[in-house]
Amino acid sequence: MGETAERPEAGILIRNARIFDGLSDEVRPGHVRIDGRKIAHVGHGEPPPPTESDHIVIDAGGRTLIPGLSDAHAHVMLTGSSPTALLASGAGLGYLTGAAEAEAMLLRGFTTIRDMAGDTGELKRLIDAGRLRGPRIYPSQAGISQTAGHGDFGMIYESPTVLGGTPSRAEELGVMRVANGRPQVLAAVREQLKKGASQIKLMAGGGAASLYDPLDVLQFTADEMRAAVEAATDWGTYVAVHVYTGPGIRRALESGVTVIEHGQLATEDDIKRMADHGAWLSTQPFVEDDHTYADPILAEKNRRICTGVERTFAWALEHGVNIAFGTDLLLDPSKSGRQSEMLTRLASLCGSSLAGLRVATSGNAELFRLSGNRDPYQSPTLTESDGAARPPHHNRLGVLAEGAWADMLLVDGDPTRDLGLLGDPDSNLRLIIKDGRVHKNTL
Repeated sequence: MGETAERPEAGILIRNARIFDGLSDEVRPGHVRIDGRKIAHVGHGEPPPPTESDHIVIDAGGRTLIPGLSDAHAHVMLTGSSPTALLASGAGLGYLTGAAEAEAMLLRGFTTIRDMAGDTGELKRLIDAGRLRGPRIYPSQAGISQTAGHGDFGMIYESPTVLGGTPSRAEELGVMRVANGRPQVLAAVREQLKKGASQIKLMAGGGAASLYDPLDVLQFTADEMRAAVEAATDWGTYVAVHVYTGPGIRRALESGVTVIEHGQLATEDDIKRMADHGAWLSTQPFVEDDHTYADPILAEKNRRICTGVERTFAWALEHGVNIAFGTDLLLDPSKSGRQSEMLTRLASLCGSSLAGLRVATSGNAELFRLSGNRDPYQSPTLTESDGAARPPHHNRLGVLAEGAWADMLLVDGDPTRDLGLLGDPDSNLRLIIKDGRVHKNTL
């Protein structure tokens, strides 16, 4: 495998490819030219342009070229470590395993992730600078939780910080921040923005991995949630909330929340309400053994969540809710490779391989664009065909088009017809390019 991450000065020409651009309903023969970090030209039905001798010319051999994949709910700092390891080790463990997992994600074809709780700022900077290999990262920094909420991992015998206690290990590691009341929520949101968050993650209901909160409980009052939304809006970005149930979804929508994470225990009326509000559903195609819990209470919570997956997707599609795909794999290194398998489940849940692939490319990119001026991958210099400037937050991810970031995969076979091909990235991803750099080339 060619593992260089060098970017040729004069660019790359990929010819004799079948191109899925991330948007259309068809795959068309053509070629793509990359100059620097961007796609300079996409040609269909015309000969490839002449190239200089210092260009890399890649003959795709009729294989399918697609945009890089994305994961809208990842935990790069948490996927490669167990809870016991994180508790018993120094802070460096999470960062080192995070760097290893970032490279593994890239080599699975995931060129962009939205990280939904974890201290990813320094990792992101090193990846963006080309010093480490990994996907683009839209960081949330610490997830924000109330006391006894989904992000409160303090021990039951410890006093909460608001009552004079010390921060939990999860807070010390920058994974979570516990906040109560409007002033603390405002401070917690602003703290994450100060650290470079592109969006804010708030815990609005119970969860499977947390010890103290049944799934049905509501977390954060409407006023606390509105405080988070106000602080995020002041910085031109949005709040996404962890919540499974209808009452929590309704409170979040009424408080101005833009994105619902999970939602598998919503009713059809709740999904309709999301459509009415123009909210996004960032959800995951869970099956029960994606996560393993020794505690029977946590295992039962996980089982209940998984029962709602198929109906949640079906209702969202029926009522026109914007859907994003994520995996939410964490705290079990043996399961991190399921990222690819979980992607393949979109073929049945979204109605076809093409529809599923569109969600995981251009669809997720539309969600990422909600970060507005906090989007770390915006391109203010791009112009439309009429010469007008694009909005500065137009990230141009998830598509193969002129001016888009040069993130793409060459696949043996046609994943628009068989999404299962992407479940075996080692065998079927023949070329991985991210940011104009070749990270894998087995041709």
